[in-house]
Amino acid sequence: MTMPPRAEATLRRYRIMSFVVGVMLLILVLVAMPLQFTAHRPGMANIVAPLHGVLYIVYLVTAADLIRTARFTMGQIVALVCAGFLPGLAFYVERRTSARLGGSFEAAA
Repeated sequence: MTMPPRAEATLRRYRIMSFVVGVMLLILVLVAMPLQFTAHRPGMANIVAPLHGVLYIVYLVTAADLIRTARFTMGQIVALVCAGFLPGLAFYVERRTSARLGGSFEAAA
């Protein structure tokens, strides 16, 4: 069986935003911040940091939509929120969330 169209679209939006926010955070932490503090070149950090901030807000909105659709527990909500500001965690949480919801949406349908 497949998951309901609304749930599938919500999960797809979350997965895209999770990837984008995760990549932006890695660029910020691994490239932009070292350039700012070691090479004294803040240009990239001045662009990437605000962009990541805006994208994180969009990520939170998509995560809230997913939380409402899937009825997450408090622990899962905390994991989703933390995934946007701990480097690398977004990819792990996204994988676990997608695997969990793929089965639960199919069971609900």
